[in-house]
Amino acid sequence: MKSLLDNVRPVRVGIIGCGNIFGAYAKGCQLFRILELKACADLNPDTAQARADEFGIKALTIPELLADPEIDIVINLTIPQAHAQVTLDILRAGKHAYSEKPLGVTLEEARSIIAEADQRGLRVGCAPDTFLGAGYQTVRKIIDDGFVGRPLAGTAFMLSSGPESWHPNPGFLYQRGAGPLMDMGPYYVTALIHLLGPVKSVCAINGKAREQRLATCKEQFGKFLPAEVPTHYAGTLLFESGAVVSLVVSFDVVGGKHNPIEIYGTEGSVIAPDPNTFGGEVELLRKNFPGWAKMPLTFDYQENSRSIGVADMAHAIQSGRPHRCDARLALHSLEVISAFETSFTERRFVDLVNQCAQPAPFPLGMTNSLLDA
Repeated sequence: MKSLLDNVRPVRVGIIGCGNIFGAYAKGCQLFRILELKACADLNPDTAQARADEFGIKALTIPELLADPEIDIVINLTIPQAHAQVTLDILRAGKHAYSEKPLGVTLEEARSIIAEADQRGLRVGCAPDTFLGAGYQTVRKIIDDGFVGRPLAGTAFMLSSGPESWHPNPGFLYQRGAGPLMDMGPYYVTALIHLLGPVKSVCAINGKAREQRLATCKEQFGKFLPAEVPTHYAGTLLFESGAVVSLVVSFDVVGGKHNPIEIYGTEGSVIAPDPNTFGGEVELLRKNFPGWAKMPLTFDYQENSRSIGVADMAHAIQSGRPHRCDARLALHSLEVISAFETSFTERRFVDLVNQCAQPAPFPLGMTNSLLDA
């Protein structure tokens, strides 16, 4: 009798960029039967070698990794300003690409990546993939099954005092291509698209508490970091479905008590967990019921499962189906984020042009470590 594994052929993976997030992706690759991490590369060869030794893989130069015939998919974990060029290099080397967010720092960069992939018949995926975890798959099931009725509205809050106290290299997070909205916004915007579908228009206001940030992390303690981008964003998203969501993303808030995401419908409300995590608590309130109920998570992958988007894309390549962390989803999310700046600068509502499909939910009862069975 055939097992589920008989239909799974290993897809060989390389990673470019061996910085802070590398370990999460490398460990994530080990969770999925379809992924086989083979090699890594970095501008700093010592960093690449240290990561290679840690995970028992090859350390290569970037040109060597791109030319390696044993690599099928390359994960791009470089800094945001380099994402577009590195992803284009991956595609031009004839390999499928999966990028950390954002897909590019401009819409033009993101569109050029999609055009290159389409021309070459290759796949491009892009983070975040956290919406594929147990928390947001459970919330999606609750909404799709009608427990809150028709979604009417929602709130989304990412409030922090910034990464300079804990991140070993916080400076780039205040540069073009980052900031709270470009860095953290994709988790919230992508989660909302997953739950409610694509966005129709955006209206927003942006601000900045100070022009410089003082680093207190041990690696750069006492260094002043120029804040090139706004550090506080507040806006409203009108979805194609008619739902209206208020989104606030900030590096200027010492603390607050808002839930990360709440969705309000005609028959009830649901509280969703932090979209930068895979698990978390889900709570449901139904009309005429006595109070909030904690809901069991009905899907796997509650732990840190970065690379689940890569695994989903690998399965999709083999079966021919669409993959969920699709580049067009990333482009739509990037356009939503870019619209915050346009709306504030031009004092107007911004209608979105680049639409995407709502990602398909996972089915119940999948075999752990296999996404298509």
